[in-house]
Amino acid sequence: VQLQASGGGLVQAGGSLRLACAASRRTFSTSVMGWFRQAPGREREFVSALSRSGGITYYADSVLGRFTCSRDNAKNIVYLQMNNLRPEDTAVYYCAASEGGDTYLPASYEHWGQGTQVTVSS
Repeated sequence: VQLQASGGGLVQAGGSLRLACAASRRTFSTSVMGWFRQAPGREREFVSALSRSGGITYYADSVLGRFTCSRDNAKNIVYLQMNNLRPEDTAVYYCAASEGGDTYLPASYEHWGQGTQVTVSS
């Protein structure tokens, strides 16, 4: 299973970025796809996730209303649109795939991408 995340970068507060995570067709169709982030000195934390069908999305309270998780079934890609970014959103963002378990816990995700850096300047 290979997950490839992209789209990170440097942006000013209030700006936007869109992250993308490409997965194999099998992974994409059988897994909950999630986004996590990890800032220096902090634990990896849940950001957002999308159910297998794509019909249900989950968000951390800290990003609710600013981030949107979506999927392109034709391309097997999951997106994380991040708007109104804040300095506290600065972190390495990871996409991950889960075959079951608690959607909000990193331990439920068996497969991880390499991470992409998001830096928000004030």
